[in-house]
Amino acid sequence: MDRLLPLSLLVLLCALIFWGMWAGWKGRQKRQKGTGVLTPVPDRYEDTESLLAVPGVYIATTRMGDWLDRIATNTLGVKAAGTLFIFEDAVVIARDGAQDLWVPASDIIAVRTEAGMAGKFVEKNGLVMLSWDLNGTPVDTGFRTRFAADKKTVLDTIQQIAPQALEELPAPSA
Repeated sequence: MDRLLPLSLLVLLCALIFWGMWAGWKGRQKRQKGTGVLTPVPDRYEDTESLLAVPGVYIATTRMGDWLDRIATNTLGVKAAGTLFIFEDAVVIARDGAQDLWVPASDIIAVRTEAGMAGKFVEKNGLVMLSWDLNGTPVDTGFRTRFAADKKTVLDTIQQIAPQALEELPAPSA
């Protein structure tokens, strides 16, 4: 009986914390409603041979330069196993259990490696970071290749299809 009150308070506190997290995520989704609308991958890529296919883990998509501000809509802020495909004119990230990301080469702003983003921090240059334009909002998408040697190949191949892509984030406009 002496333990019932503290246990009840602990359960109530845990429920309150989880409710707060859920409410915060829903509020973020509401604020970002127009930001994370994904264009479906065109059908032509189903029959096209990719230049490169690399297995790994999709980390998240955040606002460019603010790697803690996840895009909460369309599961863009949720980590998932996947494969990064590079085609002649686009990058496609096929995510397990979520809509695939299609990034036209013309929308790529920068491609580089980073040590982490949005709660996933690894060794120096452990993530491939793709900065691109998502419906007028510059975003960063992180992808961790399964094999470290694949990172350089991914960077070089994206540079080939998107020669305008910078190797670092552009300076913020003031």
